[in-house]
Amino acid sequence: MKKVLYFDTETTGLDPVRNDIIQLAGLVEIDGEIKDEFNIRCLPFSFENISPEALEVHGITIEELKKYQSPQSAYREFMGVLSKHCNKFDRSDKFYPAGFQVNFDINFLSEWFKKNGDTYLGSWLNWKAIDPLSILRWFDYMGIISLPSYKLEKVCEHYGIEIDAHDALSDIKATREVMIRLVNLTIFREQDMAAGHDGMV
Repeated sequence: MKKVLYFDTETTGLDPVRNDIIQLAGLVEIDGEIKDEFNIRCLPFSFENISPEALEVHGITIEELKKYQSPQSAYREFMGVLSKHCNKFDRSDKFYPAGFQVNFDINFLSEWFKKNGDTYLGSWLNWKAIDPLSILRWFDYMGIISLPSYKLEKVCEHYGIEIDAHDALSDIKATREVMIRLVNLTIFREQDMAAGHDGMV
């Protein structure tokens, strides 16, 4: 079975060591079907390294943040989601991590695990990251698409996908829709080219 963990984070800054995850949201997809959804909000490990710019981007205030659960409790909640769908002791049973600019989120998740005393994120993820941005850049290089910006909200606007930008759950749902659209367009384009036609995305 192909298992994909679509996930997105909202953080207190851009440095995964200094800064922390405050929202972790995502979808568990198995063989193309959504099997689970999660939206976890948690306190940062440190309030001292919160970037005002980061708060401005996602709109979460310090007052709201103080109402969130502890990062330890959030970690346990996330473990509950993962363990329902994956056996971390089976090397062949891993999630493909997926998201928009997902390496940013993987780095934050890895550090978040370490801060929770767990160095085994690789027990759950196979590290074969799926990122629609890579496909978009390839399409741009091939002259198939040309957008002034490849930020997620601009891509969603181009494809008519609804998004509440910088909310992790909305972002990752939109990311999956973008991925589906790109895969379908790739298949359609291959079929069209095989039939002797050409088209634009």
